[in-house]
Amino acid sequence: MGKQNIPLDGHETDGLPEGLFTPDNFQALLECRINSGEEVLRKRFETTAVNTLFCSKTQQKQMLEICESCIREETLREVRDSHFFSIITDDVVDIAGEEHLPVLVRFVDESHNLREEFVGFLPYEADAEILAVKFHTTITEKWGLNMEYCRGQAYIVSSGFSSKMKVVASRLLEKYPQAVYTLCSSCALNMWLAKSVPVVGVSVALGTIEEVCSFFHRSPQLLLELDNVISVLFQNNEEKGKELKEICHSQWTGRHDAFEILVDLLQALVLCLDGINSDTNIRWNNYIAGRAFVLCSAVTDFDFVVTIVVLKNVLSFTRAFGKNLQGQTSDVFFAASSLTAVLHSLNEVMENIEVYHEFWFEEATNLATKLDIQMKLPGKFRRAQQGNLESQLTSESYYKETLSVPTVEHIIQELKDIFSEQHLKALKCLSLVPSVMGQLKFNTSEEHHADMYRSDLPNPDTLSAELHCWRIKWKHRGKDIELPSTIYEALHLPDIKFFPNVYALLKVLCILPVMKVENERYENGRKRLKAYLRNTLTDQRSSNLALLNINFDIKHDLDLMVDTYIKLYTTKSELPTDNSETIENT
Repeated sequence: MGKQNIPLDGHETDGLPEGLFTPDNFQALLECRINSGEEVLRKRFETTAVNTLFCSKTQQKQMLEICESCIREETLREVRDSHFFSIITDDVVDIAGEEHLPVLVRFVDESHNLREEFVGFLPYEADAEILAVKFHTTITEKWGLNMEYCRGQAYIVSSGFSSKMKVVASRLLEKYPQAVYTLCSSCALNMWLAKSVPVVGVSVALGTIEEVCSFFHRSPQLLLELDNVISVLFQNNEEKGKELKEICHSQWTGRHDAFEILVDLLQALVLCLDGINSDTNIRWNNYIAGRAFVLCSAVTDFDFVVTIVVLKNVLSFTRAFGKNLQGQTSDVFFAASSLTAVLHSLNEVMENIEVYHEFWFEEATNLATKLDIQMKLPGKFRRAQQGNLESQLTSESYYKETLSVPTVEHIIQELKDIFSEQHLKALKCLSLVPSVMGQLKFNTSEEHHADMYRSDLPNPDTLSAELHCWRIKWKHRGKDIELPSTIYEALHLPDIKFFPNVYALLKVLCILPVMKVENERYENGRKRLKAYLRNTLTDQRSSNLALLNINFDIKHDLDLMVDTYIKLYTTKSELPTDNSETIENT
């Protein structure tokens, strides 16, 4: 049932008359097995009353926990064999009414492949300090991973959760300094920065953007309606219109340039939502029309317009930098060197924020005028100012103090935090990749940057000589030999075993969450997690069944599961007479 993602309960029958619905799925499948000639089950339950459940909810829960633990252990055994790993959490999700953090691990397996596997859900705690303690306890005590071997940590979270996960990262860094806090390769830097901004208006705007995107992806008809509006608006620039239509059919809210796209699309979105809401031909049902009305009100709020324009302009300074971080290995290497220039530009913006904000606010008011949106202060602020005759605050100065200044300040600090000295040193070690070496004319100095990983090397005393041989090997290669351009290619070189220190360094570097998984075959954990969440109703989700579904292809020992269950949850008097036969048949 876990592998096939079948919920244990068929229906929510509490408080309903008996017999109204069929029995739950687990009960029905047991009955099916008995009716198909399963004698062991028949003997087990032939003396049971007709209306008694064959397997109680408590027993089901116990068996599920055993199955989950055994399946997880198979993955964790591979992680321990690999020694080094990184921890990644995805966005907080709702599992049957409770918030959970999905946890994934990155490691290089015995076949030299970088893998990212889902290992379970962790109950989310509102208190950041408690969450940090439970996070550490679960990983080390419950799952048995040695955090001394953790070399990276990354947290993908939506607005509101960012500051709490930063506390978790800080606490782990205090205990394990080599567990470098990094960005995750699956998340665009600009969206990650935007989600971390501690301004309520930004969180609200990000939520609205996601809702608008989800709304149009509800049906092909809604996307077609938006396409038609874009065609009319961009009839004098068909190329731009075609580009925007293609973007709208993708999950564009996760892109580096999401805010530029939104500003370009805003007029089309407003006109389309307006048209759906006021359609006289009644093509849309009440729910669709109602949602269109609500979303149209949200995107035509002046606060929303100013917020997306400010984010678009502030994050334009980090867009190219962030895009390179998700590029080829050489792009990531050179991006590390460009951080200083990015910070210099943002500091210059901060020093001249009066001038920059004036331009940004003018752009926002022009866009609002174009869409016939009234320029005004947020209602909450206006209500608070009622009766205050001394208040001379204008909309422009209000948004400068509450939006532009804190956003720029936060992004500068966040970049410094996420790209720590250790993180940058690690990225500088990417010059070990032969293609990067070639671009640097083989004039590289990995020894200095690799010092942070000295204790991870099998033969640290020979590192300098080995690196020299590594450079010579590629500098004087044959004309027909191409330079490996990724860590993945370098790890799979036939003679990599003759460079044990280089191999160890490359292994540690590629598990850093900021590095992308080169071979998509080994990124199944995240894809299957997303598919499970997308295809399963929240009240039918189960943290135990989810692990079995997402890791359906992991080998498992059924006898071990049965033995574990018997040891933990049964007494001798409860066991059938012929125990071995039962285990074998089960």
